[in-house]
Amino acid sequence: METALIIETIIKCIVVLAVLASLAAFTTYIERKVLAAMQRRLGPMHVGPHGILQLAADGIKLFTKEDFIPQNAAKPVFMIAPIITAATAFIAATAVPFFPEFELFGYTVRPIISDVNVGVLFVMGVASVGLYGPLLGGMSSANKWSLLGGARTAIQLLSYEVVSGLALLAPIMMVGSLSLIDLNDYQAGGLSNWTVWSQPLAFILFVMAGFAETNRTPFDLLEHEAELVAGYATEYSGLRWGMFFIGEYANLFTVCFLISLIFLGGYNDLWFIPGGLAIILKVMFLIFFFLWTRASWPHIRPDQLMWLCWKVLMPLAVINVLITGFVMMF
Repeated sequence: METALIIETIIKCIVVLAVLASLAAFTTYIERKVLAAMQRRLGPMHVGPHGILQLAADGIKLFTKEDFIPQNAAKPVFMIAPIITAATAFIAATAVPFFPEFELFGYTVRPIISDVNVGVLFVMGVASVGLYGPLLGGMSSANKWSLLGGARTAIQLLSYEVVSGLALLAPIMMVGSLSLIDLNDYQAGGLSNWTVWSQPLAFILFVMAGFAETNRTPFDLLEHEAELVAGYATEYSGLRWGMFFIGEYANLFTVCFLISLIFLGGYNDLWFIPGGLAIILKVMFLIFFFLWTRASWPHIRPDQLMWLCWKVLMPLAVINVLITGFVMMF
């Protein structure tokens, strides 16, 4: 039995790693197509039908591009920074239940690598370590634009982790558990039982914090092309550059799964739609929403980002926790 569990866990790790890495690459193509459609352009068109083979072309380019290290860079730190970003993104996904249980050849499969009873805390904690990737990458580069991008990493990600943590306190208080499976099962009664209806403010706050923590427009100050060339990743090329962005897109999927599981009914059945398909549709819509926002909103300044965080979002999150506490008491 123990051997079967070990083999099952190894298979799950390989599948999650392969699927998330593939989805990260495919999402770059989808993003370019969605943005092009919204801005009346074509996007990738020349490599394969509708440019679908652009994925292969980009992969070949990353593998064959020269991987150089700047002469005055702190080489060990410069080399390890992309690994931190990619590794923490995949480790955070280990406590996420992606689908409901199902049977395969008579064997019950639980689509979660590690069902820890503090799943929310584990995912948030590991994801927060990911900020060291861009921070160290920017600090170790011999480039002032990279250093500014690294500094922005610290102020942006640390600040919005406070908001995301406080936003999740209210639904956690209602459910009484830190397990993502318990948070999902709490909404098993159908559409009317979704947590988003009882915690709309927490939902909005967590989604806004998700934009900042995944470095998405309008909160993409880490690599603001208009100001910092490419921010913390200015001096990176080839696979090291690719690892940063695989980690970024993997985090995007993790955040979308968290939003679905905590607020939007998770993998519970939705009318006639089975739970596994329901959560895929929810995550796909959220990914589209993130892309839609990028096409619609301009960048904001660092001072505006901090003002929004500390003077608007955090007080609202604290007030929401207090209101939830009083409602539960009475």
